[in-house]
Amino acid sequence: MEAKQKYAFRGTAAQENRLKEVIAKHKDRPGGLMPVLQEAQEIYGYLPIEVQSMIAKGLDISLSEVYGVATFYSQFSLVPKGENRISVCLGTACYVKGADKILAAVEKKLGIKSGECTPNRLFSLDSTRCIGACGLAPVMMVNDDVYGKMTVDQVDGIIDSYAEKSKSGGDGA
Repeated sequence: MEAKQKYAFRGTAAQENRLKEVIAKHKDRPGGLMPVLQEAQEIYGYLPIEVQSMIAKGLDISLSEVYGVATFYSQFSLVPKGENRISVCLGTACYVKGADKILAAVEKKLGIKSGECTPNRLFSLDSTRCIGACGLAPVMMVNDDVYGKMTVDQVDGIIDSYAEKSKSGGDGA
């Protein structure tokens, strides 16, 4: 196990206060852990160990119980998501048309693996199953933008365009 965390926790006092309100609302309710985890993820964007510890303490349950639920359900993330969320479809149609090569190119470009976030939190990368655009295979999504019939040669330009948008404030103006 790694001695230090890969992503520094960046919680604010306002977020912590919101989390405390959520915990208080669900503290005495049976099954309160799930809604607390859901709302905590909305507040922070993910569930770092610091947030899990606050939840465990606030609900008076063990950290291992919180961690167990947070890691069991795929809706929860223990790592932050980037400003730009990249998803590469690995469904059957995309995979047979080379999506694995697209994913490898994105991983190389960003220096991260699927399920991770760049240290500057500009990009996160996930592989996903069918997104319903099989006729465009292989498909990559960046936020809500769909890129179909992808080639490895297109990866750098697409990622660079989002990096530029982020530098300029997002709208290119």
